[in-house]
Amino acid sequence: MAAHELRCTVKNFKQISPTVFELAFEAEPRLEFKAGQFISCVIPGAGPSGRDLRRAYSIASPPEGRLVELCVKLVPGGPGTNYLYTLRPGHTFKGLAPYGDFTFESPSDRHVCFISTGTGIAPFRSMMLSSPYQKTPPLSTTCLLGVSDETEVLYEDEIRALPVPKMKYVAAVSRPKGNWTGFKGRVTDYLRSMGEDYPWLKADYYLCGNGAMIDEVKRLLTEKGVSKESIHQEVYYKVPKPQA
Repeated sequence: MAAHELRCTVKNFKQISPTVFELAFEAEPRLEFKAGQFISCVIPGAGPSGRDLRRAYSIASPPEGRLVELCVKLVPGGPGTNYLYTLRPGHTFKGLAPYGDFTFESPSDRHVCFISTGTGIAPFRSMMLSSPYQKTPPLSTTCLLGVSDETEVLYEDEIRALPVPKMKYVAAVSRPKGNWTGFKGRVTDYLRSMGEDYPWLKADYYLCGNGAMIDEVKRLLTEKGVSKESIHQEVYYKVPKPQA
């Protein structure tokens, strides 16, 4: 599917955590995409000399839906997230889509492990809500989300309720604020705790979010003997290395 320009009309704005919001819009022409792909949003006048910028956001909704949903973290000073945060129903913006090859390709005789940090769960939500996934689900699904505190846990009830076999959702909270009774630690800590009972070599792994997390997970999976062909990734950001 070739990317094309879209006129996007906002239909709903929803704050889903203290720092994350969901923006739902209708695209003209209708956006045809595969679960896991992303849209490039045009940020007017935010570039050098007043030029437009483009920022990429994974689509969090399934391809079959009428509305397209984005799951966006509000970043202080971020031109893209701050622009989208101002949009409300009736506002319009320009986008180009679809982009990306981070799509769900696993057959039904494999296990699947989705591993994300923060809004990196967005493409996984799109995949798990899509008709192809639900009609021919994998043998089991493990959805791991790493966040700093429990107020940032996303889509837990919705994913746990999916009508697919052996669905497991785990929020790994590294710095809980209150009486958090779930897993305490990073998402990579939980992955290590899964032990030898997990079918490591019979599963496909989809990684999305913090680049440091992805690098650590790939090292761990390599140690387990997982092949490169079984690991799929979408890096949202990496902390720059300090200059020598």
